[in-house]
Amino acid sequence: MNIWQYFRSVAVTKHIVAILFVFRPGRGADRVTMSSCTGWVKHMGGFFESRIYKFTLDAQLSKVEVEVILLDAKKELLMKLDPQSPTGNIELDAKSRYYLRWKFEGATGKCELRW
Repeated sequence: MNIWQYFRSVAVTKHIVAILFVFRPGRGADRVTMSSCTGWVKHMGGFFESRIYKFTLDAQLSKVEVEVILLDAKKELLMKLDPQSPTGNIELDAKSRYYLRWKFEGATGKCELRW
């Protein structure tokens, strides 16, 4: 099931199969709580200021099958985070749009992505 939602002028699409899935996007972090989750969430938006951002993925999962990728407006890969590489620094422009995509495979637990 794909669902389009608009939240503060940010488009969110998702395709999830889960017993429980709670996704809470925020200004400085995204938080996810899930049980037996397989699927993806993608949201598009901008960042509030041009600067170097440090991204940190905190995955507290029983099955560590999660990755987060950041794409530019042309949907080219800028950064990939997973439990083996949970942090990354990148310079972002406030005038540009970016796509942030979470991907889960049989994941159970909690995740947080901070920037």
